[in-house]
Amino acid sequence: MSCLIVQSDKTLLLEIDHPQAAECRRVIAPFAELERAPEHIHTYRVTPLGLWNARAAGHDAEQVVDALVTYSRYPVPHALLVDVADTMARYGRLQLQKHPVHGLVLSTTDRPVLEEVLRSKKIAPLVGARVDPDTVVVHPSERGQIKQMLLKLGWPAEDHAGYVDGESHPIDLEENGWELRPYQRHAVDGFWHGGSGVVVLPCGAGKTLVGAAAMAEAKATTLILVTNTVSARQWKHELIKRTSLTEDEIGEYSGTRKEIRPVTIATYQVMTTKRKGVYPHLELFDARNWGLVVYDEVHLLPAPVFKFTADLQARRRLGLTATLVREDGREGDVFSLIGPKRFDAPWKEIEAQGYIAPADCCEVRVTLSDSERLTYATAEPEEKYRFCSTTATKRRVVERLVEKHKGDQTLVIGQYIDQLDELGEALGAPVIKGETSNAQREKLFDAFRSKEIGVLVVSKVANFSIDLPEATVAIQVSGTFGSRQEEAQRLGRVLRPKADGHAAHFYSVVARDTVDQDFAAHRQRFLAEQGYAYRIVDADDL
Repeated sequence: MSCLIVQSDKTLLLEIDHPQAAECRRVIAPFAELERAPEHIHTYRVTPLGLWNARAAGHDAEQVVDALVTYSRYPVPHALLVDVADTMARYGRLQLQKHPVHGLVLSTTDRPVLEEVLRSKKIAPLVGARVDPDTVVVHPSERGQIKQMLLKLGWPAEDHAGYVDGESHPIDLEENGWELRPYQRHAVDGFWHGGSGVVVLPCGAGKTLVGAAAMAEAKATTLILVTNTVSARQWKHELIKRTSLTEDEIGEYSGTRKEIRPVTIATYQVMTTKRKGVYPHLELFDARNWGLVVYDEVHLLPAPVFKFTADLQARRRLGLTATLVREDGREGDVFSLIGPKRFDAPWKEIEAQGYIAPADCCEVRVTLSDSERLTYATAEPEEKYRFCSTTATKRRVVERLVEKHKGDQTLVIGQYIDQLDELGEALGAPVIKGETSNAQREKLFDAFRSKEIGVLVVSKVANFSIDLPEATVAIQVSGTFGSRQEEAQRLGRVLRPKADGHAAHFYSVVARDTVDQDFAAHRQRFLAEQGYAYRIVDADDL
């Protein structure tokens, strides 16, 4: 009996306990998206975007069909196989190329397809004169825009127009006492051979090192875009430690500093700052002849940066993320503007190799007091989530959890500042929030790393790119509604491998019979897909 059930609705059911499961997962991963991953049966889905990602990575329809037929327990529905072949055949019938006379052109191997797309009102303004029946000029500034539009029309273009090398700059990895892990090397190779694209790795699996190794391949000036100033400084610290770059070669371009160096690290926030209707810091993209642009936490790419990225199509682009889930559904824009997914490693696979800590995920259900339930019942709809997330009953449960893990490095994470201030006071712990200065944040993070501070209360400023390997317990009290990627990032705060090898603990404190419970179920979906099972315990049983 084979391990896979292929269904006509394009879902694939993989029996995890089957001896062939690991091999099958490896074969279907390039083209099928993991949707759910509870204990015994994992559900994958075959989507056009997944199939086009596979084509971009060099897989053809024959390999996909062969994988499905080889591992399927029952005959594969014929219509599905035809659909796979037809969908994959759409990729590459249109190609962006450099023409010796006309510059950037869109050419086709299938003339009716070109005729079809040129009749679209969205495509017409992006192209110029017809060179011949199979070729049309594209305005160079529209290279990104036309890829976006063609993807939406169902005819994704293969981009063969190449990249400018940019200004060269010597960068080497200095592997003294450490070396790239095998999956990090595969990620860099996948990116480099593809030219541009996205690498998906779990939190704590060393995405920064993948970025450093890509820079060492490019040996060129590099612009790195990150989520916040603390993250920018961590990148700088890692690059100085792991590469031949010196402090003077790396600039920080943030709210407080405006340095432009051969390697420049800028925050998304400063890039998207608008004054009098214009983005004054856009000149950074043109400040040097960049050879590589790195987008850290690419799943958070702000909408304005998509626009800027459309203008950077001649540069090599590397996106780094733990999850390509976007609550705004713009994964297709990441595909067309940054590049296809070049490498993806399941969280549990990296955990099994010992590179991230195993985690115990626990949803603690709290029963609100009668007076709290009454207040919740009569609250306006837009106030309900805030109220049930920030009750005094919840605070008492958090106090008990912190006491239970006394001696462990613990993060308490939440959304609402007044709630965090109250928790900080109740726990006798410092609070890091948006208004906390960068100097004070770094001081507190350092004190936490050195275990001078055992408990830290943090707002969503600590969701991303904060390296706190000592954290072993995270307690989430409130969040951004039902955000799946925020849940993944917060678990990621405790997944750095522990020196003594013990497991991490992730608690989500949820108010029973409220919208908090509904949002929690949605937030947990991505981690459930990655194989993390949440235990549900009653707060009274702690």
